[in-house]
Amino acid sequence: MNNVSPLLKGKNVILRKPKDSDVNDYLACKQTKELIRMYGGDTRNLKPLTLQDAKRHVEYIKSQKLNWCIEYQQRFVGEARLTVNEYDRRARYAIGLFDSSVWNQGLGTEVTKLVLAYAFEHLHLHRVDLRVLE
Repeated sequence: MNNVSPLLKGKNVILRKPKDSDVNDYLACKQTKELIRMYGGDTRNLKPLTLQDAKRHVEYIKSQKLNWCIEYQQRFVGEARLTVNEYDRRARYAIGLFDSSVWNQGLGTEVTKLVLAYAFEHLHLHRVDLRVLE
């Protein structure tokens, strides 16, 4: 199974590997309590995002198989990931839009459709699941 993240294009979004400008896009977004809570994080000691944090996050995406940057209007606004269990031919799906200015515009639905089409049509997986946080 090829676990290299291909470029996936939708009507409004592009799913792609990271590029240098993504660090600045990520850094420009505020780490709000709502966002941290949505990602399942601890909101008690919220600290501002640093340049080093942003670089580390983008490098992490780059280092992972089947992990995409979500590009919308030429900006990095989130990420999507498939963690594949090749033995069982299934995967866990994760998505996060860290730029709150793009919430409630249907981008998550569009990204999910792109990733699921890739998972079932190209990787020939049997199951994809998602853990939903409150």
